[in-house]
Amino acid sequence: MSSSKPAQPIRLHTTLLSGHGHRVKLFLTLLDLPFTVIELNMAAGEQRSPAHLALNPFGEVPVIEDGDVVLSDSAAILVYLARKYADASWLPQDPLGAAHVQRWLSFAAGKIAYGPCAARLVTVFGAPYHLETAQNIAVNLFKVLESELHDKPFAIGLTPTIADIAAHSYIAHAPEGGVSLEPYPNIRAWLKRIEALPRFLPMPASKAGLLAETA
Repeated sequence: MSSSKPAQPIRLHTTLLSGHGHRVKLFLTLLDLPFTVIELNMAAGEQRSPAHLALNPFGEVPVIEDGDVVLSDSAAILVYLARKYADASWLPQDPLGAAHVQRWLSFAAGKIAYGPCAARLVTVFGAPYHLETAQNIAVNLFKVLESELHDKPFAIGLTPTIADIAAHSYIAHAPEGGVSLEPYPNIRAWLKRIEALPRFLPMPASKAGLLAETA
């Protein structure tokens, strides 16, 4: 890594209930890096303000500002932070280790985004996605991950990597989208190991899906 700490606090533009933003906030916290959060009111459309569009023309969160560096996309930010501020264990440099991490980052951008993430967007935010389709994608993904996690504590092996950080938020909050984690003891044990890491920072839960209050 090129530097142990940023010269000034990293500015993180996000919103409290964004799982994508939580990935970055969690990793910054685990690395004990100084940062400040700029909360956007997504309901009021602040992500489409000229100031935010200047940082990310897609009008999305998260975005970080690290000195002169402006970077969007949660996976890209995790890679940047791992390479610049973390030890090599968080993003292996050997070809196979790097490929295994990339596979999980692809899960995060694909099956996790279209599965547990999309289901939660429907139940928590009223997004116009098909809930049952998203739930089915989540269940099929969880069946595969349950098998993969039977013989290793973390996503790709014995130590946590950014693969775990990218996958954790939306899988941990899958019940908010109506997808139970009860059938998957290996996944639940994996989540607990991540949550036991020093300085772990949880994402606030929403009373939706399986967590909705009963009358």
